Amino acid sequence: MKNFFFFTSVLFFLGCNPTSEKKHNTVITTNNDKKVNDFAIIIHGGAGTILKKNMSDEKELEYKNKLEEAIKVGYLILKKGGTSQEAVMKTIQVMEESPLFNAGKGAVFTHEETNELDASFMDGETLNAGAIAGVTNVKSPIELAIKVMTDSDHVMLSGKGASIFAKEKGLEIVDPSYFYTERRFKSLQRIKEREKIELDHDDKKAAFYDADIKNAKFGTVGCVALDKHGNLAAGTSTGGMTNKRWGRIGDAPIIGSGTYANNKTCGVSSTGWGEYFIRSQVAYDISAQMEYQNKSLKDATKDVIKNKLTKLGGTGGVVAIDKKGNMSFEFNTEGMYRASMNEKGKLVLKIYKE
Repeated sequence: MKNFFFFTSVLFFLGCNPTSEKKHNTVITTNNDKKVNDFAIIIHGGAGTILKKNMSDEKELEYKNKLEEAIKVGYLILKKGGTSQEAVMKTIQVMEESPLFNAGKGAVFTHEETNELDASFMDGETLNAGAIAGVTNVKSPIELAIKVMTDSDHVMLSGKGASIFAKEKGLEIVDPSYFYTERRFKSLQRIKEREKIELDHDDKKAAFYDADIKNAKFGTVGCVALDKHGNLAAGTSTGGMTNKRWGRIGDAPIIGSGTYANNKTCGVSSTGWGEYFIRSQVAYDISAQMEYQNKSLKDATKDVIKNKLTKLGGTGGVVAIDKKGNMSFEFNTEGMYRASMNEKGKLVLKIYKE
């Protein structure tokens, strides 16, 4: 009997060592709760075959200046204590109003030579979301997506219905010609010409159009922000795929594919070949890996883009911020227009693959 009590006492002592257990838990808790940035913002302006040799110094500077202008708008909102929702919307609107990017003013053309705009937004605190697709006359698609979230019982509206809703809610309506840019129209014409000569098997002539073909599937703008209140938000806006037909809708307006935000994990905005991002549920997959596999933001974005998406045959990238303020750019293309700013105001501005 004495031996029995001695044995059980030893087991109790070894199994309930408060010093080692407390020390172990303290290390884990401290690590998980450590914040890198009190607030942060990250953006992209599309991914694709973006090579230094094909970019003039003047055009490169133009892109960088616009990216810097856009991200500083959101950064100042966050610095002053504004919400991540406002920061995302205002930042994206700067890019929507620039002909440089495939969103809003610079949207690409459909096969029918029209511009059809898509956008989405998600709030990481409530998991509420709004999206629009196939809109042709609303100046700011991202504003409309947010309005769908805040002022309707729905998540996604499309086409004429979305335009009617926008008008009822007082959003700025423009003539579809507002979205016309000569550069995008000529790009569509070159792609159409490329399609005509495919049957002729004229490789030399076809090569002239290949750059447009490669980038026809790309181009989007997006933003993710973490505010001082600890709330994440993500938004994405696009003109879609050049030469798209039959009312095609890509990943940008689809929650979980082009956009996702959850205060438990991260916020994500995607850009790339939409069909593959939809099949992979890229944005949500990153969040899910963090939540269920306890992966870091860096590991999750790398696995989804460099491993899973690449193996499937998809191309593109993401920008993301986690709940601690860590930020990540990840893409498998030759380049991605991108920028970030942390709480200290440090600006990172890049275009090409490193």
